Amino acid sequence: MPPTMSQINDPKIAFAYLRPACVLLTKEPTVTNVETLSIQLKEIHDASLQQLQEYVLFPLRFVLKVPGSKKEKMVQVVAEAMSYILEKTCVQSWDTLHDIFSELCLCLCSPTNPGTPADASEELKSSVLRCLNALLHAAYGDIIFKLYEPIMLPGLGAAISLLLALGEKEKSRDIQSAALKCLQTLVMHCDCTHEHIIPSSDERCSVGSNMASFLPGITTAIARIITGDLRQGHAVTVRAIKVWSRSVGLVMEDAQLQTSNSQKTPPQDLGRIRQLVVQRTPQWLKSTAGKLSVLLKKIISCTSAHRHWRVRLEMVELANHLLATCSQSLKECIGPLLEALVGAINDEEPKVRERCEAALREISQRSLSCRDATSQNFTNVLSENLHSLATSLPRLMRTSDDQKKLFVLNVFLGYLKVLGPLVSVVLNSAAHLERISKALMQVLELDVMDVRIVEERSYADTIETSSDSRDSYSAHVHRKHFLYFTDERIFSVLMEICRTLGYYGNIYLLTDHLLDLYCQSLAYRKQAAMVLNEMIRGAAGIALATQSQRLDSEVQGGSASQEDLKAVVVSIMDEYTSLTNWHLVTVSEETLGDRQDQQLLSPSRLLQISNSDTSSNPANSLHVLASSSASAPPSSSTSTIHQLNSNIWQMCIQLEGIACFAQALGRDFRPLLMTSLYPVLEKAGDETLLVSQAALSSMMDISKACGYASLKELINDNSDYLLNDVSLNLQRLSQHPQAPRVLTVMLAHSDSSLLPLIRDVVQDVLMALDLSYNHSAALFCSVLHALMKALARWFSSSCCRTSNSASSKTSTEQEDFDIRQFLLDYRKQKELAEGIGIEVDDTEDLEVPPPAECDEDLDGPDVKPELPPHLIITKDVMERCIHLLSDPNLRLRLKVLDVLEVCVYVLSERENELLPMAHRSWPALLQRLTADDPLAVLRAFRVLCTLGETCGDFLRARVSKDVLPKLSSSLARQAPISVKAGPVYSHTQAYKLQLAVLQGLGSLCQRLDLGEADLDAVCEACLPYLSCRQPFRLQEACLSVFRHLIQVDPDTFWFTLNELHCPSLYTPPHPDLQPLQLSGMGRSKDEYSDNVLKLLREEFGPESVAASRDGD
Repeated sequence: MPPTMSQINDPKIAFAYLRPACVLLTKEPTVTNVETLSIQLKEIHDASLQQLQEYVLFPLRFVLKVPGSKKEKMVQVVAEAMSYILEKTCVQSWDTLHDIFSELCLCLCSPTNPGTPADASEELKSSVLRCLNALLHAAYGDIIFKLYEPIMLPGLGAAISLLLALGEKEKSRDIQSAALKCLQTLVMHCDCTHEHIIPSSDERCSVGSNMASFLPGITTAIARIITGDLRQGHAVTVRAIKVWSRSVGLVMEDAQLQTSNSQKTPPQDLGRIRQLVVQRTPQWLKSTAGKLSVLLKKIISCTSAHRHWRVRLEMVELANHLLATCSQSLKECIGPLLEALVGAINDEEPKVRERCEAALREISQRSLSCRDATSQNFTNVLSENLHSLATSLPRLMRTSDDQKKLFVLNVFLGYLKVLGPLVSVVLNSAAHLERISKALMQVLELDVMDVRIVEERSYADTIETSSDSRDSYSAHVHRKHFLYFTDERIFSVLMEICRTLGYYGNIYLLTDHLLDLYCQSLAYRKQAAMVLNEMIRGAAGIALATQSQRLDSEVQGGSASQEDLKAVVVSIMDEYTSLTNWHLVTVSEETLGDRQDQQLLSPSRLLQISNSDTSSNPANSLHVLASSSASAPPSSSTSTIHQLNSNIWQMCIQLEGIACFAQALGRDFRPLLMTSLYPVLEKAGDETLLVSQAALSSMMDISKACGYASLKELINDNSDYLLNDVSLNLQRLSQHPQAPRVLTVMLAHSDSSLLPLIRDVVQDVLMALDLSYNHSAALFCSVLHALMKALARWFSSSCCRTSNSASSKTSTEQEDFDIRQFLLDYRKQKELAEGIGIEVDDTEDLEVPPPAECDEDLDGPDVKPELPPHLIITKDVMERCIHLLSDPNLRLRLKVLDVLEVCVYVLSERENELLPMAHRSWPALLQRLTADDPLAVLRAFRVLCTLGETCGDFLRARVSKDVLPKLSSSLARQAPISVKAGPVYSHTQAYKLQLAVLQGLGSLCQRLDLGEADLDAVCEACLPYLSCRQPFRLQEACLSVFRHLIQVDPDTFWFTLNELHCPSLYTPPHPDLQPLQLSGMGRSKDEYSDNVLKLLREEFGPESVAASRDGD
């Protein structure tokens, strides 16, 4: 703090000012007198105080020398006063330095046991430690080095012992830090902001020789502090690491040990003190290095993953300092030091990471620039450490926690980065290559126990994604599960290790070795593929550190050229897509669905809507299936499921690999698409969900890497040879059963420009279906479904235009009928009733309209216009669907119904083509609607609704006669069951059938313009579903039915709803009129009231329920 008044500059005046206080303190050593002197000292200028230093220190030292016990407060204020003097002045006398040093040490030690700290207050210890630190800083010139002469070893040793005891056993963090700071000053490496004496090489060697006597005690005690209780705080740990590092660096410094002074014989006149002197002989150095190595490993194990980043940063500084100054004397410690340094290469704290990268960069450059024995020894240590770590890596991954695993892998990665281009030299050793590769194989072993992988299936919706964005596929990709770790960060480090190996290693050597492992061992196949994939990316410089972050910033580019990469990629892809490695079994031969089909084929299992018992199980056939399938033996053993999982993961990894190769080669991968794109499309259509998603993700990566804007562009640009392969393979379907799936994926991700090319292929598909429908009908139906969905997507405008025109025509006619024509007829009838216009002969109504002019050539032939190609294809597909609708296989019938629905939608733009096909398909469709499994009934009803939107007049009589009575009776039978059912009921087939019929019935009635009798039957069947006790979704579906019915006949259904619950009392406008009586009037609210009021309010306006509020 700045002085509050001007300080005394004249030494004489200062002496006269201080003399009374000094004399009084000598005569009467009290706390008050010491405090008075302290206050006066602050009014003296530093220069004057320097001249009076001995004088003012005398009374203070005299107080400390007085025999007998002293009050702690007295010692404390004396130490504080001396601290102020020493901080402002320099000690120029060795005797003064020695005496004060001894006196302060006596203040800290116990009177009864001088080797241990005194049981004093924390304030006293803190004041004495501050004074001791100020004394060491105040030593002027070379007198400080006299403290390190052999004659001073006993006193110096006692002081060091006291400071170590305070640093280790004291409970106060401040005292621990102060004691360690004093130790740091004693080892000539204080880090405060004051100026420090820089020793010469001889002086440093002399200090190091004498401090060698205390090195075992210092390092052992400090190691206990570092590895002690975490509650001591990070500041104490950081200070202790600094003391340990600088003490070892001072004694074991290579520069000192290379001089002759380091082994100088101590003088003979030292007496017994001579026994304390340590000569740093080679034997002593070797023994000490071994013991330090043990301590260092213990320190590293406790601090490498410390939760505070400053501790980790100080460990980096320790490793860097000792490697830079003691690499020769601490050869046994180089391994642990490198491990500590490279373990921080991926630290989460940027400051730690940056400091570590800078240190490793220096080491790497030093290793590359130096070609002497030191550099060679350093490289050997790195390679040996790498081999040793690779050997122990599988064991550590099995037994350690995730934090330790992450640290070990970061160390492994750090070794590779430090070695840099020397990695290729290390990998030339067969032992190193074998050990590193086997370690990666064992660590990356996948967990294939998850049964869900086999169970999950892909459907058309997962293949036909509207978005071509990369995220839409990657969001659903299943995460890999490994046997020996779960943390995603561990997997990221492992992949970076693989990329670093590819960047620095010999790409041909690594590829050949890993392909040998891939081919020789089924156990290592998936892991080898993962390593190969990332290694290729690394060789191309993908996903590596930026140029400024690399340790080898002077080395440009990777080790592999583009030609090398292309040659390696071709050899790996040939192995991946070979017959034995690509066409793996990913589904069991017999699935649960097959057994269900067999059970559903029996007549007793068929759900016949017309005559099923009212008391039947609401879940219908589901419970039967569950019970019968539970007793059936499993289709595959546990080991088979594991093998299927393994095959699925292998396929996914190989698909990821092809994407990695495309990223590595960029546009140079385009020539390889001729051999790689077709296999990927095969897997994109795979029925296993995981494989399908991996293939779609791979396709996105390939299209991006090759410069295509989307999957559509990728497929369209390569469609010529893809469709040629599909056509050829369809002719040999037994050898190429995946060909239809390729076509399915192409259709899902292309546009109408593909239509001219696929016409011949579609004919091949239809012919193959005709020839082998017993075996491959389900697969071909999937292709036809994809084809029809593609046509509906490509030509949606024409289909929508037809539907919109029909609906607009209907709405226009309805509007004309409701408004204009109704008013004209009403007016005419009123005039006739009043006798107006009877005499007028209404001849205009009898006039026959003139025949329409015909501009066509009557003599010309009646030629039917040629259909567009997509309609010709649709008719051909619909022909096959009609024949397959009665197939005994349930799953095939479901697929055929899906195809038929889209066919009707596409063909709706030509009514004269649709109606004959609908007529032909009606008998088989009727069977599916009335006597089939509930799943088939659902799909058939959906087809019926689609037909109703386009050909209403054609279906009106058929639906009224054959379908509507059975649907109505089914709804009426199920209503009492659903009203009593619980939440599980919503998962049954009966519920889903009810919901589907209710959701489609209203629009179907409106489209077909059914008669009053049919509408009454529908209304009667649906009224029970207006109950609030029904499941909510059934209520909503029932409301939609009545909304459509009200559009057809509003008066009738207004009356029907008011008969159920009438909210208003209708008063006649004249007394002569009879009052209107409805059944629902005056009825209290019941289970139907809420939904009835909702319909009346929405369809007939709020005034229809206003009276109910008044009544309430």
